[in-house]
This record gives sequence, structure tokens and C-alpha cells, in this order.
Amino acid sequence: MVVAVALGVVGLYWFQPWKLWQNETIDEALPTVAPGASASASPGAASPGAGAPDPAAGPQTVAQGTLISHEHATTGKVKLIRLADGSLTLRLEDLDTSNGPDLRVWLTDAPVKEGVAGWRVFDDGKYLSLGKLKGNKGDQNYPLPPGTDASAFTSVTIWCDRFDVSFGAAALKA
Repeated sequence: MVVAVALGVVGLYWFQPWKLWQNETIDEALPTVAPGASASASPGAASPGAGAPDPAAGPQTVAQGTLISHEHATTGKVKLIRLADGSLTLRLEDLDTSNGPDLRVWLTDAPVKEGVAGWRVFDDGKYLSLGKLKGNKGDQNYPLPPGTDASAFTSVTIWCDRFDVSFGAAALKA
């Protein structure tokens, strides 16, 4: 009996099934400059693109894509945006996916594949974790670390680190 209870507790912790019924909606506005930065930040650290940032130009979309479903039904748009200070932010818009344990937002160099074939490819190559998924619904921003060469990444995935599987992904197109 004690062993069964212990296994039940471990199973509940590991799978966290209650998250399937919990939604977290985030509604972040598009930032105008990176957190802690100013419009006079030094240009050229982040790629793609060249030249000094133009603060008057405002945010510019560098690449974008549409999320497709993998392990869980997932919809929304992904945009890689250069802010007025030259920094880059990944923006998820109208995201709608399942909640789950240990979900992350990754930039990757993996191709986006439809169906089961695409569920587990994103940790096979180069990837950059932008942090925990803030919510499974809504609009949210993930700043890229200064100096990140965004041209090295061709896709975005909502990655479940606990089970090494993609909930959904998008190919980034200029």
C-alpha cells in the first residue's frame, strides 16, 4: 500500500495531469526596447541585418512563421522582431496550446516536420532556450541574449523538456 501511494505521488509530480485543465493567458505588449536597455544601445551585436538601428523606425519583423501542432494542438504566430535599440525579441502572438510540465521556448536549427516525425527533432542539433513558456495562451515576448546570431536558427518550438517532445513549432522565414 505504501509503495502504491509513493508511486502515485511520483506519477502525479512527473506528469502533472492537472495542467491539462489549467490555462495561463499572457497578454504582453510588444516592447519598444529590450528590458534594461535604451534606444542608444550599441548596434551590431545581434544578427541578422546590418547597420545601425534606427530608433525612429520602431520594431521591425526580421522573420516570422505559423505554429503547427505536434504532440498537442498548437496554433499561433511567431515573429522575430528587431527593436529600435537593435536588440532582438521573439514574439508569440495568439498562442493557443495545451499547458504542460516544464514547457520551454526554443530557437533551433532543426527543420519543422509535420506529424509525429517532427515531435523529437529539435534537440538533435543547435538550440537556444529563451526560457520557460510564460503561458499557454496569448501574446508574449522572449528577448534574445545580446550577441545572438539569429541567422543560425531556422525554427521555433514549444518544447516539453520533461518528456523531450515538441508541443508545436514554426519555421522562421525572412
